[in-house]
Amino acid sequence: MNWSLIGIWVAAFLTLSIYSVLYRDNPFYRFAEHLFVGVSVGYGIVLSIYQGFIPFAWKPFTAAITGESMIGFIKLIPICIGLLFFARLSPRHTWLIRYPIAILIGFGSGIAIPNVLRANIFEQTRGTIAPFAEIAAGTLSAGEIFGAILMVIGVICTLTYFFFSLEHRGAVGGLSKVGIAFLMIGFGSAFGNTVMGRVALLIQRADFLLGDWLRIIS
Repeated sequence: MNWSLIGIWVAAFLTLSIYSVLYRDNPFYRFAEHLFVGVSVGYGIVLSIYQGFIPFAWKPFTAAITGESMIGFIKLIPICIGLLFFARLSPRHTWLIRYPIAILIGFGSGIAIPNVLRANIFEQTRGTIAPFAEIAAGTLSAGEIFGAILMVIGVICTLTYFFFSLEHRGAVGGLSKVGIAFLMIGFGSAFGNTVMGRVALLIQRADFLLGDWLRIIS
């Protein structure tokens, strides 16, 4: 049995089923949509079991029971906290789910906030100021110098637009309007990049249908 041939036919059928929604909602589109969601959830569950539950919970616990390593008993604490998520299934004990959620949000915030500050504030500030050290050393070309100055102007004007402690009149109003222009340019480029990514996916699927699939039919 040629499994690659079957795979091409299945892929072509699912691709055409998904694109059939461009005409109208139909059973083929709903089947492909439900299949995608089901496979994604199933894959995620299996991945969580084999890469999370088994190595970090089941194996240490069984090792502690058999006497190989006593650290498994310590891991009973996070295991029990995680099991509290299932309290949501019981209306009488659903309030217990507050504890794992609070711990999860607390740990998540403690880990995420420093990383966000470093990536979105400290690194952005360093990236804005760093080119001027190279300008002082005379290692940048005229175009690079212009780009560095334009970047600083864009940062200042954009931050001025979000500074609401002063009324946007006079110089502050002018800077905020320039900031709006920079924001529109940034949003436009981000949207254009998103569209290019989606178009690239469409081209890939069209190339598959017109190439691999039609070659089999013909």
